[in-house]
Amino acid sequence: MRRSIPAKEKRTFEWNSNLKAKKVSLAGSFNNWTPIAMPKRKGKFQTSLELAPGEYRYKFIVDGEWQHDPAAEQSVPNEFGTLNSIVRV
Repeated sequence: MRRSIPAKEKRTFEWNSNLKAKKVSLAGSFNNWTPIAMPKRKGKFQTSLELAPGEYRYKFIVDGEWQHDPAAEQSVPNEFGTLNSIVRV
């Protein structure tokens, strides 16, 4: 009997809190906290990822400063005394 592999789902991450930002990246537990550059599209910094089912923590890096997602449904404290945002797939 073959086990079915849970389908990945596309999730779009957007940063539009500070549109004067010059460079925005995304990092999280889904990619071992390695920053991914986010292009600016339609006036917002955006990127989409295919994620397997689960819960992931993430942050944006805005002009070199780590920021939680103010639009995230949930955030949790991290070991640095700041917040990580949560996305569930």
